[in-house]
Amino acid sequence: MTPITSIMEYLASRSAEFGLVVVPAEDEISAINMTVGAGFTGVRAMTATSGGGFCLMVEGLGLAAMTETPIVVIEGTRPGPAIGLPTRTEQGDLEFILHASHGEFPRVVFAPATVEDCFNLMTQAFNIADRYQLPVLLITDHYLANSYFTTDKFDLNKVHIDRGLLFDKNKSAGEYKRYAYTESGISPRAFPGDRDALVVADSDEHDEAGHLIEDAETRTKMMDKRFKKMAGLKQKIVPPRFYGVDSAETLVIGWGSTYGVIKESAETLNKTGGSCSHLHLSQLWPFPAEAVSAAMNKAKRTYVIENNFTGQLAGLIREQTGLASNSI
Repeated sequence: MTPITSIMEYLASRSAEFGLVVVPAEDEISAINMTVGAGFTGVRAMTATSGGGFCLMVEGLGLAAMTETPIVVIEGTRPGPAIGLPTRTEQGDLEFILHASHGEFPRVVFAPATVEDCFNLMTQAFNIADRYQLPVLLITDHYLANSYFTTDKFDLNKVHIDRGLLFDKNKSAGEYKRYAYTESGISPRAFPGDRDALVVADSDEHDEAGHLIEDAETRTKMMDKRFKKMAGLKQKIVPPRFYGVDSAETLVIGWGSTYGVIKESAETLNKTGGSCSHLHLSQLWPFPAEAVSAAMNKAKRTYVIENNFTGQLAGLIREQTGLASNSI
């Protein structure tokens, strides 16, 4: 679906070269469930869609969360609701991405601001998904997904692949438990077909071994287990970019593809006698509350520039920091 068609077309064109399997699923429900299935068997897997397609994916997103299966989802925002303006750009799905699917579970949300971000954050997305065994989402839009940029060649030597905590029979004692309680909330992963471990998973709430349960005690323990991952995730937050001086009177905050125009505007204002700094977020969840609060407290006034009607990032900032800003 527009605007992420270019991503899937590129992957399909390079699939033979890099050993990729690109499946044009019949619908978005199938697409995300194929992705969850592939992730469950140990394959690194992603899917991509627009806001309308992501509406159909949210139950599958919850399946990945409940089964603690690593997946990556790219959501290319376009104006809605319904078909909206399919070939135009907007940032209207932030709140939807942050809260998609019923129930509560940890997730990571990135918002690339540049073409370099698109490359680097995808690498991090797969590593984090594997390390913490959860869904990672990247939110982009038509502007970034369908523009041309000139960039330096990416340094592949900096790419590190982290598959996370894998089951090792030599370090294990007793029966394998896919959802074993740990201090980090992360359990060793074994994959279906492993002769040394019986892998049991359930989309219902379950015990350590993966079997369905109904009791409140186990439910509470499993919720606590999954949310223990947030402590580790908060230590790995991608810090916002900051431009300008700490003492600037005006702070402008943005996220995603508005990066270039905001940065240029702030630089132009400073050259003409203004006093403006720029904070730009490329990770939206877990939210970098400390960095945002620190920057806002140093400015006399703060404006949040975003391409949606209701000021969704401004609302998130107020929720996470207790600080109000002017939304534009």
